[in-house]
Amino acid sequence: MDIVFEIIKIVIPGSLVFLAAFFTIKGFLENDQNRRLMELRQSNQSTITPLKLQAYERIVIFLERTNPNMLVVRVNKQGFTSQQLHMELIKTIKSEYEHNLSQQIYISHNAWELVKNAKEEVTKLINISATKVAQDSQGNELAMMILNITANLGKKLPSDVALEYIKKEVGQIF
Repeated sequence: MDIVFEIIKIVIPGSLVFLAAFFTIKGFLENDQNRRLMELRQSNQSTITPLKLQAYERIVIFLERTNPNMLVVRVNKQGFTSQQLHMELIKTIKSEYEHNLSQQIYISHNAWELVKNAKEEVTKLINISATKVAQDSQGNELAMMILNITANLGKKLPSDVALEYIKKEVGQIF
């Protein structure tokens, strides 16, 4: 019986010392890991923030360049038929969109959905305008039809809605 009592006298204090050391070291290691994780996040933030800002800038440029008013003026060339202008406008929108596809990684899902919607709506507006003029007519007729439909919409263009949302989102981030 004395030997059991002696073993208990040694094991209990040893266990208490072990548990105290274990929890102290565990807390120290968790704090160290949290500190390193925080430093890694800060380091990543300093790398990603400029990329996010650049993505927002590129999306704003995309929205401005595909705005029907700007697009028609930029793409329309003297001597284009309405069919040629129609094809060139659609090609330009598609090219601009494909050029900026990777930006969706850096912007919010809602912002990207608005950008996609703006692209689709502008394409639809151009296609509708193209059906209202003869294919062999002058490109200026199609350009005027697009500008007239845009002016008479009575609501904001989807590209303007997306642009406002993106500006608001950037304002919240920075």
